[in-house]
Amino acid sequence: MRAITFAEYGGSEVLRLSEVPMPEPGPGQVRVAVRRAGVNPLDWKIRSGAMANGAPLESPQIPGVELSGVVDAVGDNAEFSIGEEVFGWSNAGSYAEFVVPTTIGRKPADLSWDDAAALPVAGETSLRVLRLLGVKAGELLLIHGASGAVGRFATQVAVKNSVTVIGTAGQHNLDEVRSLGAIPVRYGDGWPDRVREAASGRSVDAVFDTAGHGVLPDSIELLGSTERVVTIADPAAFELGVPFSSGGDTDLAEALNEILGYVRGGLQIAHGASYPLEDAAAAQEESQNGHPGGKLTIVVS
Repeated sequence: MRAITFAEYGGSEVLRLSEVPMPEPGPGQVRVAVRRAGVNPLDWKIRSGAMANGAPLESPQIPGVELSGVVDAVGDNAEFSIGEEVFGWSNAGSYAEFVVPTTIGRKPADLSWDDAAALPVAGETSLRVLRLLGVKAGELLLIHGASGAVGRFATQVAVKNSVTVIGTAGQHNLDEVRSLGAIPVRYGDGWPDRVREAASGRSVDAVFDTAGHGVLPDSIELLGSTERVVTIADPAAFELGVPFSSGGDTDLAEALNEILGYVRGGLQIAHGASYPLEDAAAAQEESQNGHPGGKLTIVVS
């Protein structure tokens, strides 16, 4: 089968379209014919070696963690049947024609392949961090990067649960943030004063940093403590005493069901470009440039 692989850490030039062995499902597992693979910053961070802590790459890897597709083979006692449409995570990579995924859920027939591939990472991350922050109805939450994939999902979930959200974004995305139900604030120099003005005398109760643009020191000052600040993007968190959330003990199957609940409730998904499998390097480059304008996906079949 065809898959994107990399055998060394580096820039996007290390990605190769390769022929690799077809994976076979074991007991309780299924194999999925991939329709779409989601592209996330994690993909190029792993490819670059930034997540390796200096350890060498032991064997070629397939990038990607998100997918949507159709079950095409099943192992003994599998919970899914051949032909079912599914979406979820693959720890073995998703930029491939076939994968044996880690955790999947059934994809509703009216949910597109692109939408399904856009949901797992942004959805689970948003729900996990909102729980860590303990945000409650009536509180004021500041979300940095509210127009990004995670920021959009978190904003809509918080608003749905009667939380007031101030969302920072670039000038050209402010109307979009407003359409999600948040109070938009332009990021960049002077953003804390603009947040205070938008808060209209209220205190910010919690901060969710999805952007990682050096906003943590001012966010801490805005709250007066590190107690309810969480980032998923800024490694300065470790020096500042702020939690850096990169995963946890989330039940991923339950997370998929919860994500679908918000989708059925009208959650909006913004899409950027779609790339053919052979152009995965270009997809990662666009992700790394930081302004994709929506979820990037790879069209596998």
